[in-house]
Amino acid sequence: VAGENFNQSPLRRTFKSKVLAHFPQNIEWNPFDQDAVNMLCMPKGLSFRTQADNRDPQLHSFIITREDGSRTYGFVLTFYEEVTSKQICTAMQTLYQMHNAEQCSSVCASSSCSMDSLASSIDEGDATSLAKLQRYNSYDISRDTLYVSKSICLITPLPFMQACKKFLVQLYKAVTSQQPPPLPLESYIHNILYEVPLPPPGRSLKFYGVYEPIICQRPGPNELPLSDYPLREVFELLGLENLVQVFTCVLLEMQILLYSQ
Repeated sequence: VAGENFNQSPLRRTFKSKVLAHFPQNIEWNPFDQDAVNMLCMPKGLSFRTQADNRDPQLHSFIITREDGSRTYGFVLTFYEEVTSKQICTAMQTLYQMHNAEQCSSVCASSSCSMDSLASSIDEGDATSLAKLQRYNSYDISRDTLYVSKSICLITPLPFMQACKKFLVQLYKAVTSQQPPPLPLESYIHNILYEVPLPPPGRSLKFYGVYEPIICQRPGPNELPLSDYPLREVFELLGLENLVQVFTCVLLEMQILLYSQ
């Protein structure tokens, strides 16, 4: 388990994640930092869900800044896939049995009455909320389907966010589709790693993803640096007044700290 919050129900806890595979295995000028990428791909750790939970894929990005000031950009798509290991499903069931026993004993300990009059002494609101909580945070191996989070990540020298997002979404679609794509998945991964070149400054590049073509554009030497992040999201997240305030602080060369979960 990642962290120490054992009061949370097992489906609300986070667990330690690890890198399952990365390609290419090694690049001399850009060594793979397994611990950093693992933490940045899943900053909250591995999580579990059931069919009752929201399991929509989520996309986020990160930057790795090295000691020499050079940067690499990561784009991550996190999704949920069904747990096929009976052992893991059984372990989750056991965690829930232990959690429910602890919850029950804590309720009993908080009541000053005898066991015979326990039901009548618990506040009705508390009992109702506890029952709702257990129904919401529950897992029954015979009834529920267990899902676990998994991430696919592209690490690039420039922040081609839209192109990376489109490729990852197409790759995810290929992984989860009932109808497999025309070529093996390895072919598409090999293509983007070894056959799609970095576009020259001031030029656009069109390449084929898994299902549809993808276009990325690199600014010329006299243009503003590449910023492929949609401004609309910034306005939605910060709001107009906050964004104006941040921009004013930038112009006044003030120190700015943005905090987010």
